Amino acid sequence: MTRPYNFSPGPAALPEPVLRRAAEEMLDWHGSGVSVMEMSHRGKEFMSIYAATLASLRALLAVPDNYKIVFLQGGAIGENAIVPMNLLRGRTRADYVNTGDWSRRSIAEAARYCTVNVAASAEANGFTAIPPQREWQLDASAAYVHICSNETIIGLEYHWTPDTGDVPLVADMSSDILSRPLDVSRYGLIYAGAQKNIGPAGLTIVIVRDDLLGGALPTTPTAFDYTVQAANDSMINTPPTYAIYVAGLVFDWIAAQGGLAAMAERNRAKAELLYGCLDASGFYRTRVVAADRSLMNVCFHLPDPALDADFLAGAREAGLLALKGHRIVGGMRASIYNAMPVEGVRALAAYLRDFETRRS
Repeated sequence: MTRPYNFSPGPAALPEPVLRRAAEEMLDWHGSGVSVMEMSHRGKEFMSIYAATLASLRALLAVPDNYKIVFLQGGAIGENAIVPMNLLRGRTRADYVNTGDWSRRSIAEAARYCTVNVAASAEANGFTAIPPQREWQLDASAAYVHICSNETIIGLEYHWTPDTGDVPLVADMSSDILSRPLDVSRYGLIYAGAQKNIGPAGLTIVIVRDDLLGGALPTTPTAFDYTVQAANDSMINTPPTYAIYVAGLVFDWIAAQGGLAAMAERNRAKAELLYGCLDASGFYRTRVVAADRSLMNVCFHLPDPALDADFLAGAREAGLLALKGHRIVGGMRASIYNAMPVEGVRALAAYLRDFETRRS
C-alpha cells in the first residue's frame, strides 16, 4: 500500500521505518513476551529502553554534562506553568518575547505566577517578522527570558539564538527541536512536546541546567518539580512509557540518517523547494518575511478563501493530507518536519502548480 503524505502540524507524521519497527515489536519486544505498553516502567526491560532513549537524545543534541534531561507529561501548555513554578527561584519577574499565538499563551499562563515583562512583540507587524534583539527591552532582574523558537500557526522561526547574558534563556522548541544542530549551552532550559519531531503525543522533554534546579515554588506539584523528577529518573509517577519507546526509535532513525547536520540539510532543501514554488507563483501568498520563515511549517494563502475547499479536496485526492491552515489565520499550512520525505514536498509543489494552472 502506498501511504499518502501527511502534512499534519501535530500529532505529525513519523518516519515509516519507525512505524514498521514499532509494529513488528508490538506484541513481543525483544523476546520479552509482552508489548512495551504492557511493561512495568520499573522493570529491567523498560529501564533498558529508558536508558537507551536518554543516551540517544543526549548524544544527538550533544547535551553537556551539567544539564539534566527529564521526561514529563502535560505538553508545552503544561510547561507554560511548570517553567515559572520551577525557575522563578525567589524572583518575581520574567521576560517573554511575543512572536505569535503560542508565545501569547505562554505569557498568559506565566502571568498567573509572576509579573511578565513583554520584552519585545511582533504583534505590530502581524507576527510576520521576529523583532531584532537590539529592540528588546530586557529586565536585568528577570528570572529568565522565554521565547518560542518556532511559531507553528503563522510559520515564524528563529534562525539565531538570542544573547540574554546572565539571565537564563528558556525556549519552547516543541516544533523545531531535532531539526538542526543546537548549542544547548546557550540555553538555561529547553522544553518540547514530542508530537512533531520526536514521537507520539503524551511525552514532554525538558532539558535544564543543573544550577537552575532546587528552587521550585512550594506549591509546585511533586510530579512537575524538575529537581525531584531528575533525581528519580523521571519516575515519580508512571511516565508515558510507549511514547518514550517510540521517541527512542526516532532518535535512532535520526542518527542513522546522519544526525542533526544531515537533518538540517534535508529540512532546508525541502523548505527552499516549497518556498521557491510559492515565490515563483502569482497565485499563492506568503506573509512571513523571508529571513524568518519557518523551515517546519510553510504557511500560505490562496487568492480567494472560496477556493480553499476545492484545494483541500484535490490535495486529498492526490494523497496530500492535512494542509488546512490553523483556524486563527486560515489559509494553508504544510508541516514538513523531519519525517516528511523530499518526495512529499515535490508532490505538493507539483500539485500547487497544477492547481494554479487550473484555477488562476
